[in-house]
Amino acid sequence: MAVTEKDVRNALKGVKDPELGLDLVVLGLIYDLQIDGGAVHARMSLTSPFCPVAGQIVEDVKTAIEGVEGVESAEVELTFDPPWTPDRIPPLIRASLGL
Repeated sequence: MAVTEKDVRNALKGVKDPELGLDLVVLGLIYDLQIDGGAVHARMSLTSPFCPVAGQIVEDVKTAIEGVEGVESAEVELTFDPPWTPDRIPPLIRASLGL
């Protein structure tokens, strides 16, 4: 079975930002996914470059991707370019958060 971006994004919905309690996909923290057969490369950010649990979140993302059927390897790249802003959250969810 071929790995799809939808499968990977669905798996990543299980990874939550500990401060906001929302998943990384909804928060717009998953910047890019590249899938080449069973190899997945994810480019992501965090709400703050000073996040004290950054390493754990990156590891959780890698584990979630590796759990997708058909994934043979996962690489996670952490970037702050461009910096994350609440504008990456869908407007309806942003409004419900008071942002």
